[in-house]
Amino acid sequence: MEYDEVLRSLGIYWEIFLLYCNEFKEKINSNCEGLEAWQLIAFSVGITLIVTWIYQWLNHPELTLSQRIKKSIFTCVRSMPYIKGRIKEQLDVAKAGLQEELFRGTEGSTYITALPKHGLTRKEILKSVKDYQKLDKVDWKGGKVSGCVYNGSDALSKLSGEIYEEFAWTNPLHPDVFPALRKMESEVVAMCVKMFNGGSQGCGTVTSGGTESILMACLAYRSIWFEKGILYPEILAPISVHSAFNKAAHYFKMKLVHVPIDPVTSEVNIKAMKRLITKKTCMLVGSAPSFPHGILDPIGDIAALGRRYGIPVHVDCCLGGFLVPFMKKAGFTIPACDFTVDGVTSISADTHKYGFAPKGSSVILYSDRKYRAQQYYVNPDWQGGIYASPGLAGSRAGALVAGCWATLVHFGENGYIDSTRKIVSTARYIEKHLRQIKGIFIYGKPEVSVVAVGSNDFDVYRLSGALTGKGWNLNVLQFPASFHLCVTLCQTEEGVADEFIQDVKKLTAEIMKDPKKKADGAAAIYGMSQSVPDRSMVSEIAQVFLDSCFSTGPVATNGTTN
Repeated sequence: MEYDEVLRSLGIYWEIFLLYCNEFKEKINSNCEGLEAWQLIAFSVGITLIVTWIYQWLNHPELTLSQRIKKSIFTCVRSMPYIKGRIKEQLDVAKAGLQEELFRGTEGSTYITALPKHGLTRKEILKSVKDYQKLDKVDWKGGKVSGCVYNGSDALSKLSGEIYEEFAWTNPLHPDVFPALRKMESEVVAMCVKMFNGGSQGCGTVTSGGTESILMACLAYRSIWFEKGILYPEILAPISVHSAFNKAAHYFKMKLVHVPIDPVTSEVNIKAMKRLITKKTCMLVGSAPSFPHGILDPIGDIAALGRRYGIPVHVDCCLGGFLVPFMKKAGFTIPACDFTVDGVTSISADTHKYGFAPKGSSVILYSDRKYRAQQYYVNPDWQGGIYASPGLAGSRAGALVAGCWATLVHFGENGYIDSTRKIVSTARYIEKHLRQIKGIFIYGKPEVSVVAVGSNDFDVYRLSGALTGKGWNLNVLQFPASFHLCVTLCQTEEGVADEFIQDVKKLTAEIMKDPKKKADGAAAIYGMSQSVPDRSMVSEIAQVFLDSCFSTGPVATNGTTN
């Protein structure tokens, strides 16, 4: 009886619904009386196009709704004549200052802008190279540069030079012509897979650097999600993740969804990551460690999410690639960040950083060959023959592969354990003493090689600028304002760490005498760029920087070369 009553009640509501639908239909028909068929068709098409445009505008594959709104507002405001002129004036000033900074030290020097009529002799070339090297003023050998050069010893430079000479003309694209090189490359991958405790299906490829390693992982997972019918797969990664993931999203029609980090620990917020997972999420990312603050993300927790939702997990170990695997044997305890963590499917690691290999080499490693296959490019129908390449490049410098192989076998496990012990100990020594300086603080709990500094009392760019004046070349960060020192073997030399600590201590004490004073010079420019709400303006200045790098003279504001 109760069931029948429920059906009768629902029947009444259904009849009411049909009445409203009929009334709506009658209104539509009455309003369309007198319209011709072509008008109805045109009206329908117009409405469809408008709704489609609104939907696409609200659901942009790369930009969020708030970003789209901001971009539209800034574009509109910048088009106003007065504001457009004022912005151009300020941008021209900033661009001129940037160019002046970049070209400083090369005033009066001439540029070769065309092939010489007659080729130079070996003696002439070597003399010219010596003259060019006089332009380099930064003391990286003295340990004053953050990151950048990770070893730099004369002995290793000599070994790399000898290997390069032996393999200068080789190319991995032709394994039939250069079988020795093929063997070396496969051994580099095998050694790295073993280093990260990969299983029997563990595999990988050698790449040109960390960015390409990250791009390849993103491409592999994007391809898998493409096959599932997802046109714009999403990368779910901490906001502190390397910018190479932004580049991957830009290149491969993906969307990078940033996950907030804990304001105290600077680790990724796992609960927030879980909430942001959708059917479009093709990969989860964690850093080991992150570039900005040197923090290890909770890889185990990220991998657990990957297992639960069937999503691949990538560990960006580009910076820590030849430190993290050896920390336990060097006497340091950190959570597992390798393939022993169930759910980790890929790892990027740079051989040319703490692996000390020549610049231009890295590895992308996978837990299973099915993932690596997705990064390959194969064209079976090309007139030039069947074309296949493992990564972005076709031809590659075989000498870099050989140099990487030589460096790895030269240092061996014990050599890397020793360098890890020196570097991590020095980084922790610096962290310990910087924490004792009033006026600054250290971000999170850095456990590897990067120590990031901030301040709640003064503009920290004043301190980074003052340290630059002392000859230090540090990495300046933003959002939040900070800078970091990436410790390499150069900083492990006697006295370098203590000199840095003392410089920070003295300069901070000086700044604390007037903590509210504004920054000036390059520090002021960097602080200003962080506060500009229209990020396209900052992008314009960055593009001028890139143009200037390839210029044989200052670039005029209209894009021509002076």
